[in-house]
Amino acid sequence: MAVSKKRIWGWMSFDWASQPFYTLGLTFIFGPYFAVVATEYFMGTGLDEVTADARAQSVWSAGQTVAGLIIAFTAPFLGAFADNSGRRVPWIAFFSVIYVVAATMLWGLTPDASGLFLFLIIFYIGFIAAESALNFINAILPSLGNDQEVGRISGSGAAFGYWGGVTALFVMLLFFVEDAETGVTLIGLPPALGLDPSMMEGTRSVGPFIAVWYVIFIIPFFLYVRDDPNTVAKSTKLSAVAGDLWNTLKAVAKRKSLLNFLLGSMFYRDALNAMYTFGGVYAALVLDWQTIQIGVFGIIAAIAAAVTTWIGGLCDQRFGPKPVIRVAVWVLIAVSVIIVGMSREQLFGVPLAEGSMVPDIIFYVCGMCIGGAGGAIYASSRSMMVRHTHPDRPAEAFGLFALSGKATAFLAPASITVFTLLTGSVQLGFLPVIFLFLLGLLLLRWVNKDGDRAEWSATSQPLSQP
Repeated sequence: MAVSKKRIWGWMSFDWASQPFYTLGLTFIFGPYFAVVATEYFMGTGLDEVTADARAQSVWSAGQTVAGLIIAFTAPFLGAFADNSGRRVPWIAFFSVIYVVAATMLWGLTPDASGLFLFLIIFYIGFIAAESALNFINAILPSLGNDQEVGRISGSGAAFGYWGGVTALFVMLLFFVEDAETGVTLIGLPPALGLDPSMMEGTRSVGPFIAVWYVIFIIPFFLYVRDDPNTVAKSTKLSAVAGDLWNTLKAVAKRKSLLNFLLGSMFYRDALNAMYTFGGVYAALVLDWQTIQIGVFGIIAAIAAAVTTWIGGLCDQRFGPKPVIRVAVWVLIAVSVIIVGMSREQLFGVPLAEGSMVPDIIFYVCGMCIGGAGGAIYASSRSMMVRHTHPDRPAEAFGLFALSGKATAFLAPASITVFTLLTGSVQLGFLPVIFLFLLGLLLLRWVNKDGDRAEWSATSQPLSQP
């Protein structure tokens, strides 16, 4: 059955609306700002700068760890409940409200670090809401086309989202985010709306900006995307939902391709999320970049992500998602090696001249690779999940996908925390990321490039049946 273009564009509008939380919040503006404020806070307790940097990174990673675990163990159950009720849009609306409120409250993190840990919690509440809504968005994807079309739609939607992130980042850098030393924005103007640069109000406005952006651009989704009114609802009693979910989990062990994909993606997506989360923090703590410089880096990375993700979607449509994922993971492994081996003073043990721009240039290139490869992985991984998804249980299936992406969400941040504390080095703290990428690649060897849908769809068995 042909799918309305309005429905497809409405579905893709979620990526455009929500991407600034990741681009501006998690990676390039709020995350680095939090790291700088946290470092100043820990130095105020008597720690030296290097130790304070490491402590700031470990606190940020601890927040991601806890949030990831919450997402992991709620997503499958919420997905099963939504499938049984036949309704997903109300859940997206519910989490959207939490997202908007949490993002707005980020304004309150002042440079004196007042309420530092409270705002860490608030940020990750917003993160949990964004990720939870995304699971239900992904569950709608299988209804938008066949396997080949889904690969292109997924890639186009993700690319559209990255363009949203680029646009939002441009606006913030040009008119709001101030240089900590000069108090002016990228174009030499004071922050808009009379915001006080001495209190970093331009940078702090990133939270309300993310909230307003979402409220405006999510409108097409709620206008054009509806739950199927013909869906036959099943029991939503907790016992019935839990029973269906338990049957699904038992059946996964019997499906070799799905099991290895869930496990493999669990490791490589965990590593990728760590790169997103700590990329800006690394730039701030290791390369001493200011927020504006990190923002420019973010624009370059997001543009690369938008272009490469769109190209990846076309490659996915032609060759399938598996080759796209493998190439992208290898690119990210190379970037991880560079991150571990580079600092402001040296590159793989080779000393650099004082004030050398080599680390800056290399990290800009790394940013392009992270953005491009990460976007391709995101789009093609959900395309691959569609190939393992029964049309009657998409939210439950993508709940499992979220579980696989978050069940070990503590692994990369916790490993980074441990390695950073043990070595006292932000760079060496990235070593576990390389191992996670390699483990994910290994498990992909046993994933059927076409998924396992054909093996059981002919019998019309739901996902929870063997």
